[in-house]
Amino acid sequence: MLIPSEVNMGGVFFPPLLLAGSLGLVSTFLLTRLMNRYRLSRFFASPPTAFFSFVIIFTVIFDVILFG
Repeated sequence: MLIPSEVNMGGVFFPPLLLAGSLGLVSTFLLTRLMNRYRLSRFFASPPTAFFSFVIIFTVIFDVILFG
């Protein structure tokens, strides 16, 4: 399987990790809003650290699924 070195969108080349990171960040924002709505964020000792951890987890998941 050919591993892409860059993604072409409308003639502009983007690195795959940038797109995976953007999707990870947006997914984390949605997850954080849901967790705040249902008051699940109170179970984390440090919500900003949990937010950053979710960004990394979602970025790796999107990178593996879409580009790996």
